[in-house]
Amino acid sequence: MKMPGQARSLFKLPVISVGAALFARLSWRMGWLCSSSSAAAHKRSRGIIQHASDAIIITDENQHILQANPSAAAMFGTTVQSMEGVPLQQFIPRDQRHTGGTSATHYFGSTGIRLRMKGRRASDYAVTGMKANGQHFPLEGSISSLSENGHQIYTIILRDITERKQVQEQLEQSYSQLRELSAALQTIREEERKHIARELHDDLGQLLATLRVDLALLQQQSSGDPAARKLQAGMDELLMSAITSLRRIASNLRPRALDEGGLYFALESLRQEFVSRYGISCRLHANEEDLILDDAYSTAIFRIAQEALTNITRHAEAQNVELSLRRSESSLQISIHDDGRGIAEHDMDKASSFGLIGMRERVWALHGDISILSDGGTRIIIRLPLRSQESAVDTA
Repeated sequence: MKMPGQARSLFKLPVISVGAALFARLSWRMGWLCSSSSAAAHKRSRGIIQHASDAIIITDENQHILQANPSAAAMFGTTVQSMEGVPLQQFIPRDQRHTGGTSATHYFGSTGIRLRMKGRRASDYAVTGMKANGQHFPLEGSISSLSENGHQIYTIILRDITERKQVQEQLEQSYSQLRELSAALQTIREEERKHIARELHDDLGQLLATLRVDLALLQQQSSGDPAARKLQAGMDELLMSAITSLRRIASNLRPRALDEGGLYFALESLRQEFVSRYGISCRLHANEEDLILDDAYSTAIFRIAQEALTNITRHAEAQNVELSLRRSESSLQISIHDDGRGIAEHDMDKASSFGLIGMRERVWALHGDISILSDGGTRIIIRLPLRSQESAVDTA
């Protein structure tokens, strides 16, 4: 049955009124619940900040402290009440927030707090804090920001890294001492090698040469006994073999070419021996005048080249080797390149790679740089700074 239009309107009115009232009631309850939830969340966040083990400081965009937790107060040797409302400058001095260098820098706030990245995580920075008693100490911190009512609020989380920095400094000192010890041992070993090689050549070499001369005289004066002549010929062969072995051992200990002809002559002798023994093509690109260096540099460069060629014969399976030495005003550039199978990245840092380790230690002992690349073979690039006396020799 159809109702008149007025009846339909009268019938709908209570329904609409009830729906509106119900919606309003639900909206009020939801608003109350949201407000209650927001208040609880705010209270919970504040509780987390207050009980956090890391120091947390909240500042406005003018670098005034809005809130600090007890850990921050304990870190700076003061109270929470003394920190709130004062400039951040009082605890993180502006002149301590950035020191020069090439490290990346970040700013925040209109006054430009500047913190220096230390390369840990992207959000970690290094600053220097100041306790209430004026004592400076190292800090590591991270910064986050949010906008609240059109203003920026910054949250700074700080950690005291005094102990870590002390341990790091001790490790760096130990590392420096180990490097100095390694350089000293290298020098001592080279001096011992030089001494032994000289003793072998001057004493034992002279004795063997004298025996051979005596044997030659004996052969001239002996009878025509075939057995005696055969015995003397065998003795002469053994003496020659002993002399050859002695020269080889002495040369391995300390190449005479290094002392008699200098670095260029020693490298050329090394190249010729390498080609004749292993059949691998090797070319030397250098000027003899550029390689007039003192004994420490000459010995280190020769040993580096010797070790590189040894590694090539053992691992590279190469057919061609290029050894280049080029001198500039204040440094010597060395490049050793082969066309072998290259070197895997994980092999460069293996503890058992004593050849590479030895080369690095020799380069670092002379305050140089070394890089090892795999580019269609293996390329070793070395830069050695030259001391003032080498430059003086070059310009004399």
